[in-house]
Amino acid sequence: MTPERFRTIVAAYGSDARRWPSGERAAAEAWAHANPREALLALDDAADLDAWLSNDMIAPPAPALVERIVASAPAPQRARRRGTVWWSGAAFAGVGLAGALAGAVAVSMLMLGSVPSSLHEPGYLTTTFGGPSVDWSEE
Repeated sequence: MTPERFRTIVAAYGSDARRWPSGERAAAEAWAHANPREALLALDDAADLDAWLSNDMIAPPAPALVERIVASAPAPQRARRRGTVWWSGAAFAGVGLAGALAGAVAVSMLMLGSVPSSLHEPGYLTTTFGGPSVDWSEE
């Protein structure tokens, strides 16, 4: 225990050794017994402050004040929270749907560009309303 550390403990926790940190209490008490003059100077200053602080009492608040504060507190807004959760869920679903749609369009565009041209087989993208892709009438 150094003199500086002893003065720091006394300044922070007061002159009553019971309030000092338990890990340093024994070392601080041993230092105080080994150096009584320096310890008494630090303890006297702290004892004056302890006495002044112990005389300062704050009256508890009046019950009317407590009731007025509680009455003026805002009510919990659970209904508003549910609406927020609903909108965030809808936004999440909308983003997922937009991603799925974009993926489907991208895949269909890639498929259109990779259609093999074959003279003997009709293309799979033609319909009956668009006419046959191979004319068999000449045979």
